[in-house]
Amino acid sequence: MFIDFLLERFQANRARDAIVWRDRRWSYGWLADEVSRWTDRLDETPVPPGSVVSLEADFSPTAVALLLALVERRCIVVPLTTSVETQKSEFREVAEVEVVATVDSNDEASFARTGRTADHPLIRSLVERDRPGLVLFSSGSTGRSKGSLHDFAPLLEKFHLPRHSRRAITFLLFDHIGGVNTLLYTLSNAGCVITTEDRAPDAVCRTIEKHRAELLPTSPTFLNLILLSEAYRRHDLSSLELVTYGTEVMPESTLRRFHALFPDIRLLQTYGLSEVGILRSRSRSSDSLWVKVGGEGFQTRIVNGMLEIRAASAMLGYLNHETPFTDDGWFRTGDAVEVDGEEIRILGRGSEIINVGGEKVYPAEVENELQLMDGVEDVVVSGERHPITGQIVTAQVKLSTGESPSEFRSRMNVFLRGRLPRFKIPRKVVLTDTPMHGARFKKMR
Repeated sequence: MFIDFLLERFQANRARDAIVWRDRRWSYGWLADEVSRWTDRLDETPVPPGSVVSLEADFSPTAVALLLALVERRCIVVPLTTSVETQKSEFREVAEVEVVATVDSNDEASFARTGRTADHPLIRSLVERDRPGLVLFSSGSTGRSKGSLHDFAPLLEKFHLPRHSRRAITFLLFDHIGGVNTLLYTLSNAGCVITTEDRAPDAVCRTIEKHRAELLPTSPTFLNLILLSEAYRRHDLSSLELVTYGTEVMPESTLRRFHALFPDIRLLQTYGLSEVGILRSRSRSSDSLWVKVGGEGFQTRIVNGMLEIRAASAMLGYLNHETPFTDDGWFRTGDAVEVDGEEIRILGRGSEIINVGGEKVYPAEVENELQLMDGVEDVVVSGERHPITGQIVTAQVKLSTGESPSEFRSRMNVFLRGRLPRFKIPRKVVLTDTPMHGARFKKMR
């Protein structure tokens, strides 16, 4: 019922590649049959309709087929990957998981009941209405991760209208709203889901070359890693037509350098959140950070410089936190933006703004300038408490030059003079060799 439109497209494209996993290909015919098999097979497992099921897997043929069968069974699915291994027990507890479904390295599934009965009011409301659900967890970079509960049906709605069919890399994770969106977009348009277990730059570029990927949905941090590693020199990326980026603010320097190297690849900024889904977007140009978002089930407004969204696909609510919605149903994103007509430019999270003596500093604007310096491989800017100004700007920097902290600081001060107001120039610099991003390839502040 909920996935009938997908199954019809699978049947209409039985001979086409649906999934590439470990360099092997699975057709849409196989996927249609496997979803049907799992739909029947679930009757023989401890997974009654309406169960809360943690699907612990990465993108694989069985994981994809099982996900769709669980949706059709009206289960509430909680996808979890190894990137949250240390938090799995916490997430199962928050989501009140009743059955753990594990897809192992051989792509075989097993099931185990937890002994729990889900009784959260939001979960019960879905079960009583015979609706499938999806629970996604935020990264928790600024505190405890929040569990967002969605009615799965509205998330599927925007994929009913056919669009471009593309061979897409599933770079964003199986338990990330961007990863779920990539999967559903690709399958609903009879494209090919190209999986990659190794998300290092060379491995991803090798996969693009080998399987002629046309779409790479990724993060600004990963694009910067491709540039730094020069993996693009070792692999043929000529099949790529579109690179979409989101999850964090894109440094303008990274965007322009990537565009200069690949002028024939269209670069599209996307915007989405676990709480509302992925909005449709249109960048002003491939080298511009101005973007129009919304439409087709989404409305946007700016309140005191902060973006708010009302969405047909918005979550029902958090399972472990108070509601973030206004009384009239708008979601407060927490993102500060500039506005130019119908377009916006995302400045950064309001919670990350650095207040230096009453002056606002957005970390991304400082990072953008620092990344223009020779030898700066990566940088993360944040605020640190200060008894006089309230906060100061601090920068963690990864260098390839071998400079000492004092040598780099002196060069930095000269470089930034005239580029940034004095209060935005980092007062404290820490040189580091440790990675500055997490498993989702997003900067950790």
